[in-house]
Formats: sequence, C-alpha cells, structure tokens
Amino acid sequence: MRVRSLAAGLLPLLLTLAHSAHAGARQEARVVMATDPAELRYQQEWGYASAVVSGDMVTLSGVVAGVRAGETDLRAGYVRAFERLGGILRDAGVSWDDVIDITSFHTDLTTQMPAIVAVKSQYIKPPYPTWTAIQVSRLIPDNGITEIKIVARKPREAAAH
Repeated sequence: MRVRSLAAGLLPLLLTLAHSAHAGARQEARVVMATDPAELRYQQEWGYASAVVSGDMVTLSGVVAGVRAGETDLRAGYVRAFERLGGILRDAGVSWDDVIDITSFHTDLTTQMPAIVAVKSQYIKPPYPTWTAIQVSRLIPDNGITEIKIVARKPREAAAH
C-alpha cells in the first residue's frame, strides 16, 4: 500500500518535471522576430521566428529571394534576400563572418547558381562556411526563386554575454 501511495504522490511531480524538460531549448533561447509589423503578423500567423539564439548558436529561418515584375536580372532578388539575412544576423548579435552553414533551395539550380554565387561573394568571405544547394519544385511566395537558410555561431567572447 505504501508503495502505491508513494508512487501516486510522485506521479504529479514526475509529470511536471517531464513537461518542464519538454519545454525545450526555445524556452531558454532568445527568439528574434521581425520588426516590420506586416512581416511580424505573417510570422505570428504561420508560427515561426526570424531567428533563434540558443547559447552560441544562431539559426535563421529561410529567407526567400524573389523576382519582381519586370526584373530580368536574378541578382536583384538575391541582393534583397542577402540584405534581409544580414539584418536578421545583426538583430541576433552576429555577422556574416559568424556564418558556419548555408542551405539554399532553388527552383532552377542551373540558371540560378551564377547569380547567387556572384551576390553571395559580396557577403561571404574566406574561410567559407559549408553550403548545400538543393533543387525544389516551388517556393512560397509564387515569385520565389531561392530560399536561403543560415546557421551562425557567436564568437566565444560574444557568446558569454
């Protein structure tokens, strides 16, 4: 009997601890949201952040490069995307020098690689991060040509703050 009552008494405590453990790293992290009200509404509706800073790691959501009506040079869309990514990196307390991994999702790798490489080289300098480029069938929004996702790591002195 005593064992049963002890187990029954411990069950709520164990469930509470399990729930606390499940709360996860985001509870201890700094979440970076958009400052633009329209973009912030979109993030809240879809349920995502611009970036999550957890310890010394900074993970950015993908930013979509798109072409505007009448644009024929893909580089303009990539410049806008890299500028947006740079702003998020700044808001998260890191820079392009802290980027350790890039993943890009392309609707047409063959035609898009020269343009993204040209623009990326204006922001990313040696030593280079890892980079994986993946072909996909489509992106949101419909004018999206490439989605770029970044992981950065804070320098040791910055991570301590």
